[in-house]
Amino acid sequence: MNGIEKITQRIDAETQAGIDRLLAQARDAAAQTAARYQAQADKESADRKQRNEKAAAEREERLVSVAQMEARKVSLAAKQEMVEQAFRLALDKLCAMPEGDYIAAAAKLLAEAAPDGKGAAVFSEQNRKRIGQKAVDAANAQLGEKGKLTLSQETRDIRGGFILVNGSVEVNCTFETLVRLQKGAMSGEVAKLLFPEA
Repeated sequence: MNGIEKITQRIDAETQAGIDRLLAQARDAAAQTAARYQAQADKESADRKQRNEKAAAEREERLVSVAQMEARKVSLAAKQEMVEQAFRLALDKLCAMPEGDYIAAAAKLLAEAAPDGKGAAVFSEQNRKRIGQKAVDAANAQLGEKGKLTLSQETRDIRGGFILVNGSVEVNCTFETLVRLQKGAMSGEVAKLLFPEA
């Protein structure tokens, strides 16, 4: 039996060696597979992290851009309000001119608005009494022989200046209108004066 036991032991040993070899190969294959999947998982994790960081950076960039745009809009609105205020102040100053300056300005405007010397000047009720006739007389003096302007009995609800009526034609020389027309032409220049850095 000794020979059979040796053969059996040898078969057992060879079988165990085969089993050990197969187990080692399986462990190596499992380790390689685990390493491959771990590498793939690490790569996907890194890719996901990179995508998330990129998405976060893009979102931050968009938010900063939106904030900058909002800041520019607020700044522009403030600048536009300051330009508007400058024109409102200009109108206030025109309307509050000393009487002599007001008469001279109104007379010059009247003479320019009626080069043929015809028409009736319509003022506000207050300015009709205060400077109306004086302005008409000064304009007629500037126009010389052509000067036949008159002071209308009619008054209008205007802050300053006048409306020249000649038949069915009216020439609006109110300070409100003159300032509004200048605002359209000069807003950019006023903004440059108010905000030289812009």
